[in-house]
Amino acid sequence: MDRMDSLEWLVPWEFSPTLVASFVVAIVLFVRGQRVHHVTIARRILFWTGLVLLYLSMHTRLDYYAERMFFIHRIQHLVLHHLGPLLVMAAFPGQVMRAGLPMSWRVRLRDFLRTGSGRATVAVLTNKIFVPTLFVFLVLVWLIPSVQFYSMLDWRLYRLMNWSVVISGFMYWNLILDRRPAPPAAMTPGGRVISPVLTMLPQMVAGAVIAFTESDIYPLFELCGRAIAMSAQTDQTIGGLTMWIPAALVEVIGLMVALGTLMRLSGKGRLRKADRDARARAKARAALSA
Repeated sequence: MDRMDSLEWLVPWEFSPTLVASFVVAIVLFVRGQRVHHVTIARRILFWTGLVLLYLSMHTRLDYYAERMFFIHRIQHLVLHHLGPLLVMAAFPGQVMRAGLPMSWRVRLRDFLRTGSGRATVAVLTNKIFVPTLFVFLVLVWLIPSVQFYSMLDWRLYRLMNWSVVISGFMYWNLILDRRPAPPAAMTPGGRVISPVLTMLPQMVAGAVIAFTESDIYPLFELCGRAIAMSAQTDQTIGGLTMWIPAALVEVIGLMVALGTLMRLSGKGRLRKADRDARARAKARAALSA
């Protein structure tokens, strides 16, 4: 009986064929890509752990409790926005998944990336100002009480909210975990160390405000009926602390990885070489323009 109760947790609260299809595509591409590229055991563990955490947070019974308890909702977003994308991107799956594409699709992708539209798309998805700003914005905007109210009641807004934080998480950690000097990386190694500090602070402040506010900021959870017997104040306090401490710890992990990359590149002298290459390219562009 207990085993059946445990299995019931894996049943989706609201089935989403789009979400299932997305996970299946990601799994197939990664598995196919492993036949082309050697992927270490550590990278495989990171990828599968991140993917499983994302799936459990988005497509199981946990979703029911996230809609009816504020602190569970914040734990869900901690995984969707921070931990899950961090683990997946720490596996550096991009090259592996590209190798998993059929050859015709790889050619089309290569040709698209060479076009103006392709370069513009990459520039937006890796912009060192836009991506961190979007990362923080999508944490804070969904916490506005009126926005939170409607997003929890409308299933379309609810899915938009969850997908938006996942996608922005992938974009952000793709920048921060990049192991290359800049260029070719979009953000400098030093910028990748500083960025988590800057993105962490607004989230910690928001978490502290929520945790120490004595009034009920999110009455929606009371109106819908809390899934666990708990006062609104306790629920809100735990939710705020989840933003304040665990989310910040995840960003510190990203910061430490970026710091390790900075020290490694500096020790190998690749930072100075990247600067020289960038200056040479700038001079070449200036000569061509002249």
